[in-house]
Amino acid sequence: MHSTSTTPRSAIWLPIFAGLCASLVSIGLARFAYTPLIPSLIQAQWFSASDVVYLGAANLVGYLIGALIGHPLARRVGNSTALRLMMLAVTLSFFACGFPLSVSWFFGWRLLSGVAGGAIMVLVAATVLPHVPVSRRGLASGAIFLGIGLGIAGSGTIVPPLLNLGLQNTWFGLGLLALVLTAASWFGWPTSTPQHSAPVNSGSETSPTPPGLYLLFAQYAFMAAGLVPAMVFLVDFVARGLGAGAHVGALIWVMYGLGAIVGPVSYGFLADKLGARLSIRIVLVVQAIALGLLAVSSSFMALALLAVILGSFPPGIVPLALARVHELVPNHHQQQIAWSRATVSFATFQALTGFAYSAIFNASGGHHALLFVLAAGAIVVALVLELAKHLVGASLLANRPAHPASR
Repeated sequence: MHSTSTTPRSAIWLPIFAGLCASLVSIGLARFAYTPLIPSLIQAQWFSASDVVYLGAANLVGYLIGALIGHPLARRVGNSTALRLMMLAVTLSFFACGFPLSVSWFFGWRLLSGVAGGAIMVLVAATVLPHVPVSRRGLASGAIFLGIGLGIAGSGTIVPPLLNLGLQNTWFGLGLLALVLTAASWFGWPTSTPQHSAPVNSGSETSPTPPGLYLLFAQYAFMAAGLVPAMVFLVDFVARGLGAGAHVGALIWVMYGLGAIVGPVSYGFLADKLGARLSIRIVLVVQAIALGLLAVSSSFMALALLAVILGSFPPGIVPLALARVHELVPNHHQQQIAWSRATVSFATFQALTGFAYSAIFNASGGHHALLFVLAAGAIVVALVLELAKHLVGASLLANRPAHPASR
């Protein structure tokens, strides 16, 4: 273990920087830069309004596929090569989206950008964190996933001026940015991988899964369900729902982006200091309250503050959940499997609830507050799941025979 901590600082920070670039390009930009582009795609008559929503879902579906194929791909070509390929795929998809040839062409490239995001999400931490001292891993994973926050904030600030150059040039501009970040991180990935690829078929995989891990998978899924409405409908809620206009909506999105920058590092730091389990509880309570308040708020100051709190959540829970996996599973190979499963459960619920919320929104005649209340409910369920597990555990202990009859 000492060898890791005596590694030169630059050797630790280079892979972290590469990880940050990967999460920025593949999720920060590939997913979140699409949100501010939606009105322009409709106005420029590239696609109809219903097609644009459908194309937005392509990225979420791709994300689920990527989470499933990330590890098989990495076993073929190695983690670092897989990560480089995925960043190139996103870059290519940006340039390809500059040509609105057909809905299926666009869908395919949006799907590919999602696949890259999912694969990077399951691989990036497993590639970088083994090179970081254990006591700093929460902070390090926060720094890696800070890229998502930078992408969310960047999407609110880069896209509007790019749109002045035209829609096609906006896609090319995003492609150029992705290309620069891919090149900057190209040699930052670790060349040597710690010896964890050997025990793939060893007994480690058959050792029992801790019950806490199943609880985490369920909690993480409900967290995904809880973050979708603010992520998708916040700007529309402010601009149209409250009648504050597009300008105020954009300002609130920048505040959301500010929260997204603060979230990963502060949540990761929290996990290092308080442990992941307690940190998850605290964060869930805060988010449930914030979503409840959002449903009844209309003043700019309240909305701005809530946007910062809610924005910290999507990228912030990633290092928290990852830290919890590391607490529950000691073996590195098992950690990778567990993290893949956690990401798949998150991606599945995110995609499903994305469609469900859109359907509820249309059926309710555009009722934003209802979606935020449902989201708060999902967060409360994530909290209650842990309480339920403790109650079940306590009742099992109470019913266990007092005499040591086990052999």
